[in-house]
Amino acid sequence: MKRKLSFMVLILLVCSMSVTLFAGGAREEAPKVLNVWSFTDEVPNMLEKYKELNPDFDYEINTTIIATTEGAYQPALDQALAGRGSNAPDIFTAESAFVLKYTQGDAAHFAAPYKDLGIDVDRLLDEAEIAQYTVDIGTNDAGNLVGLGYQATGGAFIYRRSIAKDVWGTDDPAEVRDIVGPGWDKFFDAAEDLREQGYGIISGDGDIWHAIEGSSEKGWIVDGKLYIDPDREEFLDIAMLLKEEDYHNDTRDWTDAWFADMQDAGSKPVFGFFGPAWLINYVMAGNSGDTYGDWAVCEPPVGFFWGGTWVLANKNSPHLEVVGDIIEWITLDSSETGLQYHWANGTLWGPGGTKDTVASGAVMRKSDGTLDFLGGQDMFDVFVPAGAYATGRNKNQYDESINTYWRDQVREYTAGNKSRAQAIADFKQQVADNLDIPID
Repeated sequence: MKRKLSFMVLILLVCSMSVTLFAGGAREEAPKVLNVWSFTDEVPNMLEKYKELNPDFDYEINTTIIATTEGAYQPALDQALAGRGSNAPDIFTAESAFVLKYTQGDAAHFAAPYKDLGIDVDRLLDEAEIAQYTVDIGTNDAGNLVGLGYQATGGAFIYRRSIAKDVWGTDDPAEVRDIVGPGWDKFFDAAEDLREQGYGIISGDGDIWHAIEGSSEKGWIVDGKLYIDPDREEFLDIAMLLKEEDYHNDTRDWTDAWFADMQDAGSKPVFGFFGPAWLINYVMAGNSGDTYGDWAVCEPPVGFFWGGTWVLANKNSPHLEVVGDIIEWITLDSSETGLQYHWANGTLWGPGGTKDTVASGAVMRKSDGTLDFLGGQDMFDVFVPAGAYATGRNKNQYDESINTYWRDQVREYTAGNKSRAQAIADFKQQVADNLDIPID
């Protein structure tokens, strides 16, 4: 009887071990998944290239893309970050208009410091020559880098070569740079020259706003209260000057009239636009019509940046090491196998793709930035220093909303619907009512 019981116990132990081993094997064979959240398909598509370059990478990529239109992305992302469920992001992205919320603001506690991902931050920042404005924006209040971009968005002045030759006898970027700047006084002297010969210097006041906002000494919030930097307040006067002196076509950016001015189809020919390389590649080139190839870039009257996407890691991700490898490849790898080299040279999906400015100055220095749109000019010669002139110290997490309120009030003022004082007062009230930010 005892032998029978012992035999039964032995059978049970073997079965138990078999179940345990089977279960362990099942756990090991279960698919490993990385959740990636973004508002465009850029980063998810980059991960397909990463998988191609790293055949041993054995993770499935689960992508969630939610557009920023109607404010849909941030609430969904916040809920997923807080939930820590199966769909919680391992990697997520944030756009310049709201990235500070995730690096320094209300949701900064979710972002993992890059150093905790196994990234040698200081060495790679130095090797890659990352523009300081992107580092400042991606650094949390404890001084840890938690986000970086892959695309450089330092701004330049993008101008028509034929108009420059007609008015000043030259289209050379170094000479045009000295005609339109530095500073707004020289810019408006140039605007006067252009007007006398029937040209507008820009399409609408929005074109100059991004440069003014980006170059101001301080942002909208100082010591917890709404603050109107003198440079930003001067936008009221600059916008009125542009309109009263007929220096532009009074368009609003992202409207049909604005696009029309890129192809010489507006009320008068327009000399230039302020913007980064993405404005050239993804907006102007496709809307330029017969002006394609008649453009060049020079350094702007003031330094600024416009736009950009920062890549962050969820500190609660169970895959921090592999996340670190991916983020390093996207943001800090300046080798010829890194994402940014492919991005800069238009070879991400094979030869002949779109060349773009990248976060790494070192990559742009060894890349070919010539564009047919720019008449063969190498855009990197201008956009590398443009990134160095930009600052990220005048931003806050409410910029997207506050900028909209401000620009709407400026338009009301220049249209003659409000006095200058009333426009400022109504702006302050909008901020107080909608954002619960104290005003003086």
